[in-house]
Amino acid sequence: MIPATHLHLKQPTGWFAAGREIEQALTLLSDPAFKLFLWLCLHAQRSRGSLSASPAALASSLHKSETEIRTALDELFHLGVCNPADDDVIEIADRFWPYHRDANAGGTVDLALYIAQVKRCFLERRCVRSTFTPADENLAAQLYRNGVSVVDVERAILLGSLRKYVAWTNHGRDTPITTLHYFTALFDEVHHDVSPGYWSYVSRKLRTYEQPLNTLSVLPQKETK
Repeated sequence: MIPATHLHLKQPTGWFAAGREIEQALTLLSDPAFKLFLWLCLHAQRSRGSLSASPAALASSLHKSETEIRTALDELFHLGVCNPADDDVIEIADRFWPYHRDANAGGTVDLALYIAQVKRCFLERRCVRSTFTPADENLAAQLYRNGVSVVDVERAILLGSLRKYVAWTNHGRDTPITTLHYFTALFDEVHHDVSPGYWSYVSRKLRTYEQPLNTLSVLPQKETK
C-alpha cells in the first residue's frame, strides 16, 4: 500500500482559499479585472473581506496606469463582485469571498495583516535594500496603533522613493534606503489634502525611474580609486 502523501505549502502565511468563488469570478470577469480581483483577495483582511487602497496605490502595486485600475474597478463594482465604501475601502461581495466574515471584527485591518502590507509596500521599491528588520516591524506596529492607514504608509513610501531617485539623478550617487524609518517624516505630510491627480502623478513618475534601464542608471555606484 502506497502511503498518503502529505503536501506542505512553501509560503503558508500568504495562502488564500481559492474555490468556487474564484471560479465564478474567472468566468465572469475580463482578464484585467480578474487580475485586480485576485490581488484584492490576496491582500484583503480575511475576517472582513475588505481593504483600504486608492486607485493610485493599486496602480503602483500592479504596475498599471490609474486609468486601467479605475476601469477594472468599475467592472468589479458593476458586476457586483466588489462593493465600494468610504475612504477608498473596497469590500469583496459575499458570494465571491470564501471566508466567513467576522461580525465583531470591525472595519480595521488586524495588526499582523497591517504589518505584512507595510512590509510588501516597503520591500517592493527598487531603491530599498533591506530585509524588513525587527525595528521596521516595531515602527509598523506603532503606525498601526497611531491609526495611520496602509494607504498613507504606501503613499509615504512612494513619495520618499521618488525623492530618493531624484536625488540620485541630481547628485550622481547616493545610498539606498535601508529602513522604514527613512519615511517617518512623510507619514504626516501625505495625510494632507492634495489635488486628486497628485498621487497618480507620483505613481507614474516613480514607475519611469523603476524601469530596468532607468533604474540601472540611478542606482548608487561604488567609488573607484
